[in-house]
Amino acid sequence: MLTEVNLPFILLAALLATASPGPATLAIAGTSMNSGRRYGLALASGVMSGSLMWSVSAAFGLGAIMLANAWVFEVVRYMGACYLLYLAFKSIRSALKISVVTTDANVVLSLKAAYAKGLALHLTNPKAILFFGALFSVGIPKDASSSSLATVIIAIAIQSFIVFHGYAFLFSSQRAINVYTKLRRGFEAAFGLAFGAAGVKILTTPVE
Repeated sequence: MLTEVNLPFILLAALLATASPGPATLAIAGTSMNSGRRYGLALASGVMSGSLMWSVSAAFGLGAIMLANAWVFEVVRYMGACYLLYLAFKSIRSALKISVVTTDANVVLSLKAAYAKGLALHLTNPKAILFFGALFSVGIPKDASSSSLATVIIAIAIQSFIVFHGYAFLFSSQRAINVYTKLRRGFEAAFGLAFGAAGVKILTTPVE
């Protein structure tokens, strides 16, 4: 029964985590403005898929297993940091170019590539492991039924779908595209700094 779990708390915490600015939401916004709505939606689907994978893993204790085996967590941590720094490099390089290019961090060549980029962003995000691990440990009792776990996973998935795809729709509007076109280099610089800051933070923040 849902009375076993604190569903409102879980959904509120998940909403704050997914809706707040971060590497995933920045990537969705940049791709939607620069490559169009379809690519933004594809990237958002990749991010949501990664979120769903971590949610299921945490619900069944796999997140705790990863945290207990420090070397596995550290591998994911450094992979995520390197990927964010790679995106930062591509965005900064694009910002330094006067003309509009088609090889920067927010341009994708196919829907499949956009989806893969979103999936990679979330699967290599160590914050996602920590977030879902803490969320399920606090909001769900150890003796929660399988139906309760399934309900929570589905509820978070639906909420994440709405938030991430909502970002894609919002930033693929013609007004957003017009603003991006005029201020492209500034946006790219901001994306680069944000990706770089996130990557450095992951590398330098100790995990206890």
